[in-house]
Amino acid sequence: MYKNMLKLNNLDKVFYDAQRQGRISFYMTSFGEEATHIGAAAAIDQGDTIFAQYREAGVLLWRGFTLPQMAHQCFGTHEDLGKGRQMPVHYGSRELNFQTISSPLATQLPQAVGHAYSMKRAGKKDNITVCFFGEGAASEGDFHAALNFSATLEAPVMFFCRNNGYAISTPVQDQYRGDGIAGRAGGYGIKTIRVDGNDLLAVYDATEAARNYIIENQKPCVVETMSYRAGHHSTSDDSTRYRAVEEIEKWQSTNNPLIRVRNLLQSRGLWNQDLEDAENNEARKLVLEALTEAEVAKKPAVSQLFQDVYDVLPKHLIEQQQEWNDHMAKYGEHYGLEEFVPNDQYKDPALM
Repeated sequence: MYKNMLKLNNLDKVFYDAQRQGRISFYMTSFGEEATHIGAAAAIDQGDTIFAQYREAGVLLWRGFTLPQMAHQCFGTHEDLGKGRQMPVHYGSRELNFQTISSPLATQLPQAVGHAYSMKRAGKKDNITVCFFGEGAASEGDFHAALNFSATLEAPVMFFCRNNGYAISTPVQDQYRGDGIAGRAGGYGIKTIRVDGNDLLAVYDATEAARNYIIENQKPCVVETMSYRAGHHSTSDDSTRYRAVEEIEKWQSTNNPLIRVRNLLQSRGLWNQDLEDAENNEARKLVLEALTEAEVAKKPAVSQLFQDVYDVLPKHLIEQQQEWNDHMAKYGEHYGLEEFVPNDQYKDPALM
């Protein structure tokens, strides 16, 4: 678990710097929240379906999503499972039961309830649906609709809230006057667990307990992890504009989940500095290799813009496709293509 936390930390450091160098357009880090990712992921079954927000890269790493897959997604290459259509860090994997991330807040909550209810109607009782979100997303109407539907339908879904203190630039004291997010579950008749989100093993235990309850009772449960977003909300944000640097440094020095796990391992004789240095060096090496490979990879074929929405292209998309072909035939050289090939002639993404 600690190795995966280190790998996630190195991934964030390298790709944050890559964005600042203009090599990718956008990135979101998980600094300060590594324990919520790995602790939860380790307690969830691979057959459980994940509906994530946009700060759950560690869950994917634990499930087996590779560093090259993450790099190709962030660079939007022809090897990106999403074919370059999503913003960076908006991962998805059918193989790993991880629904593709979207940017709008809270849309995944009612979707997760629908998925859980469909599993229940199909008689599948060995797995659950897990929905990750931040406390800021709990201010959206979809949050309340999702909890109410899950309660009345008794859907086997875990609502996993990362309460990291800030919804972009809005601190929790300006978001609500109640007792966090866990306190809201009771109003809908839903069991809840609140846990220290910077304690790796506590997150694991809480997630395991919630999952067992959901499996046994076929009812929803809310887990709220109390953590801290040590990094900026995204590379489009400067958190020092709305919080003091001293506040960030205090959290990093006193409650950083990596330091806490390191202290635990050290107390049990399972850690030494040479071992950690080797793990960090190896993780950074693998991340840099993945970044270098994806940066020079070819982009997806333009024809794929029109695929995967309908089984058979409807008239309006056929017309748009023809407009695009005509446009590229006339102005294709301005797009940096060596030779323009009309969309309907693409056979392989590698042609681009």
